Amino acid sequence: MLQAISNAWKLPDLRRKLVFTVLVLVIVRLAAHVPVPGIDPEGLRKLFEANRLLGLLDMFSGGAMSNFSVMAMGVYPYITANIVFQLLQPIIPALEELAKEGEAGRNKLNQYQLLLTIPLAALTGFGQSTLLQRGGALTNFGLSGATWLPTLATLATLTAGTMFAIWLSELIDADGIGNGMSLIIFSGITADIPGRVGSLILGNPVALVVFLLVTAVTIVSIVFIQEGQRRIPVQYAKRVRGTKMYGGQSTHIPLQVNSAGMVPVIFSSSIMLLPGWAASYLVGSENDWVSRIAGTVSTVFNPDGAIYWALYFVLVIGFTYFYTTIVFEQQNLAETLQRQGGFVPGIRPGRRTANYLAGVVQRITLVGAVFLGLIAIMPFLMRGVTGSNTMLVTSTGLLIVVGTVLDTMKQIEAQLLMRHYEGFIKR
Repeated sequence: MLQAISNAWKLPDLRRKLVFTVLVLVIVRLAAHVPVPGIDPEGLRKLFEANRLLGLLDMFSGGAMSNFSVMAMGVYPYITANIVFQLLQPIIPALEELAKEGEAGRNKLNQYQLLLTIPLAALTGFGQSTLLQRGGALTNFGLSGATWLPTLATLATLTAGTMFAIWLSELIDADGIGNGMSLIIFSGITADIPGRVGSLILGNPVALVVFLLVTAVTIVSIVFIQEGQRRIPVQYAKRVRGTKMYGGQSTHIPLQVNSAGMVPVIFSSSIMLLPGWAASYLVGSENDWVSRIAGTVSTVFNPDGAIYWALYFVLVIGFTYFYTTIVFEQQNLAETLQRQGGFVPGIRPGRRTANYLAGVVQRITLVGAVFLGLIAIMPFLMRGVTGSNTMLVTSTGLLIVVGTVLDTMKQIEAQLLMRHYEGFIKR
């Protein structure tokens, strides 16, 4: 591996990409420490200690939410817009046609996603700022006559920060190495590790050892599941054109055990956040009936309770199946095979092949769905074992970190193999 890294550094164009990527990530980390005017650092710290649900937003913002910086929302609004458009494609034929038009269509979809990101960022910024204002961490925010101008400035700043983060991620995609958005989130997650290690050393050294062991086992498990696949054999019929014969070769379709990636965890986390947020606004209502319902909802969706984590586990499994089904149907593998003269041995082309592939996907997705569910509730399981709420890396964050590292290594591997160098992955 060290030799592969040395070879990568010797290649001028690859070295330039690596240096450019690091420089962009440095800019991201610097921007994550520029606070929004009117923030009370001590009040913000107390609010984060009392409300661990904010930790999810902090993770997707690259650590900027805990400082409530200009990039407090990071790329999260764009991720939401991207998921929304993926879910809408099977419903809206025009979007599905755009997705099939190659790069031009994808660029058009990306423009629509960016346009949707702006109102989503403003709405998310308003929700986060309201939460901080009610918690005493943000001043001069509200819709009254005296605070509307500072409120507008705060929302404009947060929205601009999100678009700046998206622009930086696109720079990495164009001129760097790896996936820009994943690397921005990755930088925020890993930046918090030294502080968490120090906290565990001072507070609970035994928990640190347990977390190190669990983290190592979890990384191996994530790599195993993420890279796991079921290979469906495919045979192509022989075709004669003139004096030449085409086809007749054998290949396979790699069906991923976890083809949904981290999307189900992100989506489920967002849904689990909404009831608690809504209840926090209504729990102080003057209407006793509304206040009691809000109190019940707050109790059910309290991250310290077992009910919250049980619902979270079920929701992750449900969304894994839902998202995998949508992505699989969009690929339309059976029709593509039939059009190219391919078939699965022993299975009739067309509908029979489609049903067979769908059945295989449903079965192997069960493993991926249960695994993602366990990853999602790992903080609850570990708290029961160690008695500590501090983890080196949250389970969801670890999923993102491992996925980002694997993706980046594969891109560097491809660059090395193109130049006949030995890569990271031993074959």
